[in-house]
Amino acid sequence: MTAETIFLSMPESDIAVLTFDTPNKSANVLSNSVLDELAKHLDTLEKRSDIAGLIFCSAKPGIFIAGADLREFVQSLGAAKEQVVAMCRRGQTLFGRLAAMPFVTVAAINGICVGGGAELASWCDRRVFSNNPKAEFGFPEVKLGLFPGWGGTARAPRIAGLSNAVEMVTGGESISAEAAYKMGWASDVVADDELLPAAVRLVRAEQASKEYVKDRERWSGPVVITETELGFLGATASAVIRQQTKGQYPAPDAALETILESAMLDSESACQLEATRMAKLFGSPVNAALLNVFFLTDRNKKDTGVEGKKVQPQSIGSVTVIGAGIMGSGIAAANVKRGLAVALTDAAHDSLVKGGRNVLEEAAFDRTLKSPNVERMLELAPLLNLTSSDQEVAASDLVIEAIVENEKAKRSIYAKLEPLLRPEAILASNTSTIPITKLAAGLQRPERFCGIHFFNPVRRMKLVEVIRGEKTSDETIATAVAYAKGIGKIPIVMNDGPGFLVNRLLFPYMHEAIELLCDGADIKAIERASKSFGMPMGPIELYDLVGIDTAVYASQTMFEAFPDRVVSSPLLPAMVAAKRLGKKTGRGFYSYDNKKGRPEPDASLAEVIGPHVREQREFSQDELTMRLFLPMFLEATRVLEDRIVRDPRDIDLGLIFGLGFPPFKGGLMFWADTLGAATIVEMLKPFAALGNRMAPTKLLLEMAASGAKFYK
Repeated sequence: MTAETIFLSMPESDIAVLTFDTPNKSANVLSNSVLDELAKHLDTLEKRSDIAGLIFCSAKPGIFIAGADLREFVQSLGAAKEQVVAMCRRGQTLFGRLAAMPFVTVAAINGICVGGGAELASWCDRRVFSNNPKAEFGFPEVKLGLFPGWGGTARAPRIAGLSNAVEMVTGGESISAEAAYKMGWASDVVADDELLPAAVRLVRAEQASKEYVKDRERWSGPVVITETELGFLGATASAVIRQQTKGQYPAPDAALETILESAMLDSESACQLEATRMAKLFGSPVNAALLNVFFLTDRNKKDTGVEGKKVQPQSIGSVTVIGAGIMGSGIAAANVKRGLAVALTDAAHDSLVKGGRNVLEEAAFDRTLKSPNVERMLELAPLLNLTSSDQEVAASDLVIEAIVENEKAKRSIYAKLEPLLRPEAILASNTSTIPITKLAAGLQRPERFCGIHFFNPVRRMKLVEVIRGEKTSDETIATAVAYAKGIGKIPIVMNDGPGFLVNRLLFPYMHEAIELLCDGADIKAIERASKSFGMPMGPIELYDLVGIDTAVYASQTMFEAFPDRVVSSPLLPAMVAAKRLGKKTGRGFYSYDNKKGRPEPDASLAEVIGPHVREQREFSQDELTMRLFLPMFLEATRVLEDRIVRDPRDIDLGLIFGLGFPPFKGGLMFWADTLGAATIVEMLKPFAALGNRMAPTKLLLEMAASGAKFYK
């Protein structure tokens, strides 16, 4: 038996309210059983002659309906096209009844209303929103490789206008309650406690005016637009989509075509077209991969960082950041933005002052203004304390060290600071390469020490590596995980080891790019292979962005840890000797001597590279792709063998959010599963001469023999 989810009440004698409240869940989702339940309620209400209006609302604070049940989607991925069409038509027909009921239908939206929830609300005659800060409305289906399939592509253009609908559906971004009101989605925006009374008033107003009847008729027909306007909108929208997706995500293009073609049809025909087109996307490799990314993030939300135990994390109310450079100020800004009190310190006074200004500017950055919001800066300023006092530095619940990557310098700070910390305070390092156990040597309370590694730029990068040293306690890890989530990050817990997770997997990829250069591959070809695979930038440009001197230092760390497979190329030290350090000096593998600071080919590079090129030959794009990504994958299997992470899904989440691995491939290990272990073993054979870095690992050979997959 399925527990009841939708509850009928009658706040007034002729007004029915259906309240969604999924049992034992924090959000309402539209599963098949919920749709069945809704159909039964509509059957009952439709027969009554005493109903003036039907209002939909939610009992979940801050959430109306979070969309369809994606677990049911996964179970249906292999469905035939006819079944997919039937799934869409079922939702369209059910929700379509709301636009044909013998009374007014109103969605009273108290928070998040997306996906299938937004489609249900779209079929209602009217929508009223609360001004809850969590209120948002949108169609995020393109982020799952789909588009709305329960009438969203038909209803959105008719309610909000064709241009608004194209932007919302193909972009997949939600809008606020205020934006929904301006677009015509919302009839009103009211306080939370006024939502139901406002919906009742709306029913009464529509009863009297009958405007909803006129809108039903208007919205059932074609969209009013000339062919010229339609063609212009299609051309401009298509260009924007291509620029954003680079042709690697088919759903936005498919959504655009569907919306434009159905605009000239009546609503029923538009829905039929939507269902037919959806069948082409549902279950595609990109759809499956993006669904996997969704479940990776959903799993992470529930992960406490400690398995098999119930550990209560400490509350973190204040944070100290040591080091006011790019990383330190970025970390401080992430905390201030979330309302945490921050003490920022630096050995250099000028750096501290500059870092403090950067913290407030970044914390108050407004995307709509494309600059810091001055009023917001003034609001946040009291949370930031620029200090050189050891006592003030040591007074926080959490102290994060973010100075240069120098073990001796870091340990010197710990020795001075740890005796001043409260016994329950946590000390953490933002190190990207130095093992946490090494840094903990000599600490009085190593159980209260861990790695909390942010990625640059902190404002944009969501991943945080939480690293457990040999003596780090479960409570420290659980607290670090809860803290990272509290400031809007995605934390992944891992055991100690050189390079931790992301950098350990990044360097084989970057090292191989240098080896390809020395084998005679063209820079453009290497970059093209990487970006065609889906990476946001090529590995050569990434060297320039990271800084070639920084890469040399990190490469040496990895070479010392894994000399059997890490190649220490003389090319990078030669670049440093030539003072070509990358973007920060205006010249690296590329030149940046232009107004916009963009990478441009540099003819003088040949003088530095030339002596290190072993041969000159052409490479196919497939060969370049495999040379770049197979070493990364093999290192990932070693990470699993070494038990650095608890699950292959941690690798995929880490690379997507920490490295920009293409989400449309579902993650490195998910991509490997689509190939199969046995196939990968065969793919490695032509590269056997390259040595251990291209040799199949024990885990891979075992999986190839048994047919096992990383995702069980």
